[in-house]
This record gives sequence, C-alpha cells and structure tokens, in this order.
Amino acid sequence: MTRGTSLPQLRGELFLTDGGIETSLIFHDGLDLPLFAAFDLLKSEQGTAALRRYYEPYVALARERGTGFVLESPTWRASPRWAAELGYTKGDLDGFNRQAISLMEELRGTAGEEMVISGCIGPQDDGYNPSALLSADAAQEYHAVQVGTFADTAADMVTAITMTYADEALGITRAAADAGMPAAISFTVETDGRLPSGQPLGEAIEQVDAESGGAPAYYMINCAHPTHFEAVVRTSGDGAWRERIHGLRANASTRSHAELDEATVLDAGDPDDLGARYAELREHLPNLTVLGGCCGTDHRHVRAIAEAWPG
Repeated sequence: MTRGTSLPQLRGELFLTDGGIETSLIFHDGLDLPLFAAFDLLKSEQGTAALRRYYEPYVALARERGTGFVLESPTWRASPRWAAELGYTKGDLDGFNRQAISLMEELRGTAGEEMVISGCIGPQDDGYNPSALLSADAAQEYHAVQVGTFADTAADMVTAITMTYADEALGITRAAADAGMPAAISFTVETDGRLPSGQPLGEAIEQVDAESGGAPAYYMINCAHPTHFEAVVRTSGDGAWRERIHGLRANASTRSHAELDEATVLDAGDPDDLGARYAELREHLPNLTVLGGCCGTDHRHVRAIAEAWPG
C-alpha cells in the first residue's frame, strides 16, 4: 500500500495479525527476552531467524484464508527508556527499528495477499501498572523518536499497543500526526473493563479523539480476555466510541494482569472458546476488521478466531 492513502483494513474486509509474540518466543521457543524485548533478537542472525519463524505461520494462515494481514513489527520495547536499560545507544535503537521494518518487508514480499506494515510502539513504562504517568506533551516528545524512525522506513502506519492511560496515547497520536503516519491506538483494560488508570474505555477513546481532532485511524483493545470487556462494549446508551474500535488482540487467559505477572507457566486458554467470543463481539463492535491475539496466544488461536468469524 502507499502511505497517505486510506488504510485497507478500514474498508471492511478481514485482516488478521499475529498473536502474543513475547510469550510465544519465551514459552514455546525457550528464548530469553530481557525486559520482554523481542527486538533484542535482531542483534544476531540466529535471533532474526527465530523472529522470521514466528511470523511465518501467520502469513501462511492469511494466504490460506485469503485475508489481509497486518505485519506488526517486534518493537514494542524498542523505545529510548527500554533501549537504554538494555545498554543500547540511540544509534543502536534507530538501527533495530529499521531492521524490524526490513524484516516485515521481507515477509510481505513472500505473500500474495494484501499486507500492511505497522511499526509497533509500546508504553514508556510498565504495560500493566505504570509507576509514573507522562503528560501528553512529554509522551509526544518521548515517542517521537521511534515514530520518526518508522516514518523514514517502509512502515505504512504505527500502532500503539497496550496503552494504559489516555495522555500517553494522545502523545503518540500527536507524534504520528506530526510525522505524517497513520496511527492506531490500542488500549488495555483490567477485569472490570476499565483502563489500568481507572478511566472507562469509552471515555479514554472519546478523550483522545476530542483532544486530537479524531486523529487516530482507529482504536483497538489488547492484552485482556474478552470476559474482561464484553460487558463494557454491550452497555446501552451513547456508544459511538464503539464504532471507532477496528481491532482486537485478546489474551488467551482469563487471568488478571496481576495474576499474569506472577505466572510461571503459560496459560494458553481455549482457542475455540476465544474464537467464539470474538465472533459474538461483532454485534457490539460492528467495525472490527483486524483480529489477532496477545499474551498466551499463538497461530492456533488466530486460526480459531479466523474460522469462527462470520463470513
């Protein structure tokens, strides 16, 4: 696709994406990901090969099902704070983000279906329970580093994954707008359907839209099981914000974030049940088009989701 045109996943056709990359690499492949940083694997040919093997079943699934696919780069931790903690320089960080998009280009070149390359952006602090919150201005300055790199690559868009509060999402939205990059914002929620900040999901979406002039291309929900937010999206009343949600990347497990933080064994849940729950959500989230997974999910879960999705 050409940057600046409408994102194809907004046309209404189904696009798949991958599952829980970090949990898959750690628990299934036995790899060490310091600070949960998948991008660290790009430092070696062996690590890059492991990342390639991770994505290949998903690309094959999209080809088999005849769907589009969002190639989400393995860069959730590839931002200044986390890179510094891993001992990398700003130059190293820029190089890793470019390598990640190059890998996505390689994978896109192997597939015949429509593929969108997304530069993945993660939170500046913990993805479940941040110890400090950035203002929107501070978040914009912080994330502009990674966004700026992506803007100089073949990335078609950026996606902010596991956003825990509205101001950081707003800062990323503004950084992306300044760089001329379409942005998707994906919030995570606790078992009560609220963001870790305590703000209701709908209010967070409405706030970012109101303070950015509706700049995000779309919103997503990730890193929570459908049982954690089903009631929220079914709530009656003014729910225009629900129409802004185009993507879903749920966890395999019904456990809370706190419980998952303490877990030493992967909870892969029930792929078929997860797929059925996705299908049921279509009635309440009518614009869902991007479907994948988060913690504990792998290509088996995404296959079950694709098979359960109403044609």
